[in-house]
Amino acid sequence: MKIVEGVYYSKDHEWVKVEGDAASIGITDYAQHALGEIVYVEMPEIDDELNAGDVFGVIESVKAASDSYIPLSGTVTEINEELEDSPELLNESPFESWILKVKIADSSELEGLMSPEDYKAFCESESH
Repeated sequence: MKIVEGVYYSKDHEWVKVEGDAASIGITDYAQHALGEIVYVEMPEIDDELNAGDVFGVIESVKAASDSYIPLSGTVTEINEELEDSPELLNESPFESWILKVKIADSSELEGLMSPEDYKAFCESESH
């Protein structure tokens, strides 16, 4: 399982990379591995306002369809249109293949997310 430094992690297996007041959000290596071969990604609309914990999309794999939850509140500024034609990018390079970008509404919500070390321990406890 690959874990990247310099990003935050959620208990729903999303990663968050912060740049100023913006954040890129995707799914972790752990999540893509659990899902299996990803065949479709449903994404939000640009300018959607989402609150932490809201469903922002659905990731469908050959195994199941899984809701994706936004780990912090914000307004969608961009979606990764490459995923519409190539959803398998989430399997091939989950940390390079962000799903959406948001303008962060409340940066204090980042305090509720996990560090790479905490996320690693969380995943190890889940797999036992």
